[in-house]
Amino acid sequence: MDNTNTKQSNAFPFGSNKRNLKVLLVEPPRSNKYHSRYPPLGLLKLAAYHHNRGDQVELISGFSNDGDDPDVIYVTSLFTYAWEPVHEVIRFHTAKYKRTPVIVGGIYASLCRDHMNETFGDRINVWEGLVPEIEEIMPAYWLVPEWKASILFSSRGCIRKCPFCSVTQLEPKFEAKESIKHLVHSDHKKVVFWDNNFLASPHRESILDELQELRLEVDFNQGIDARLLTEELAVHLCTLKIPVVRLAYDSDSVRESLKNAIELLKGLGVDRRRIIVYCLYNYDDTPEGFLERIKNLINWGVVSYPMRYQSLKPEPKDSYVCPSWTKQQLEMVAQARRVIGYGGAFPPYEGLKKKFTNARTFEEAFKLRPHRV
Repeated sequence: MDNTNTKQSNAFPFGSNKRNLKVLLVEPPRSNKYHSRYPPLGLLKLAAYHHNRGDQVELISGFSNDGDDPDVIYVTSLFTYAWEPVHEVIRFHTAKYKRTPVIVGGIYASLCRDHMNETFGDRINVWEGLVPEIEEIMPAYWLVPEWKASILFSSRGCIRKCPFCSVTQLEPKFEAKESIKHLVHSDHKKVVFWDNNFLASPHRESILDELQELRLEVDFNQGIDARLLTEELAVHLCTLKIPVVRLAYDSDSVRESLKNAIELLKGLGVDRRRIIVYCLYNYDDTPEGFLERIKNLINWGVVSYPMRYQSLKPEPKDSYVCPSWTKQQLEMVAQARRVIGYGGAFPPYEGLKKKFTNARTFEEAFKLRPHRV
């Protein structure tokens, strides 16, 4: 619920003078259909907002059968292919609490408003975009005591307009914070950035200074833009506790910038196996072009992490097949990631390097040896 633009005016209960509301915050239950390593940041921010107002808040995963009727229910959503668990919890709670307003936000809700309305009509309120009142609030981490890292955005949006990316719809305006210290919890030892393009921020140097002062582990989870990585910024980054540096190789157009960024980082002492490069495929590329990018990365000595493009429509995961790919070729990549990859990635091991660089075709590169019994 913490993503996206502001197409809709404030809905209940924002702006209300009523206090002591009973607020129910609902995340669909974690499963193979709804998976995330992270707590629901938007719901945690809403929890803190309502707690600060004096309201009662409860965060649940899945379905609630106990307690008094809430005054408002918030439901979050993840990616568009994970819409079914969202519908399931909405059906449950709208049936149980027939008069309670239900507000649904998040990525799927914001991108697929019509799909939501076709099912639920005016029984729910679809929130498209950020909630301005909660953007600068420390999330209610006390509701997830097992979680030990501060998740934050130092900027919203992106200066790039990549056609495969939903950010232009979710966060159309690029905005950057001057400081992030107020969003770092004092008990946490790690900071996770969800910025779409951290290096595009005009305040990047001052925020890097804050991180150096905090002396915490840092994870730029969405990757950094190789086209914006200067030597000065690279030196600054290398003063931080960054276990992994993430970059992206989405198309051939970034090849030289990416290669230069990798060489710059390696020259500053960053171990090549600590550099992970997201490699998009199944959008407008070809299997041969994808293989060439994998060859580049493995020859540059870094870890390649294939990222299969998913439709922005509410369709099953892995159902979209680019016209230049086949289902069989996509399955070959998936199998290779599982069998010869490590955690879904291709490290620059000598065996993998030999296999990929000596391959004359995509099929030869991704064909696996028959299993011997």
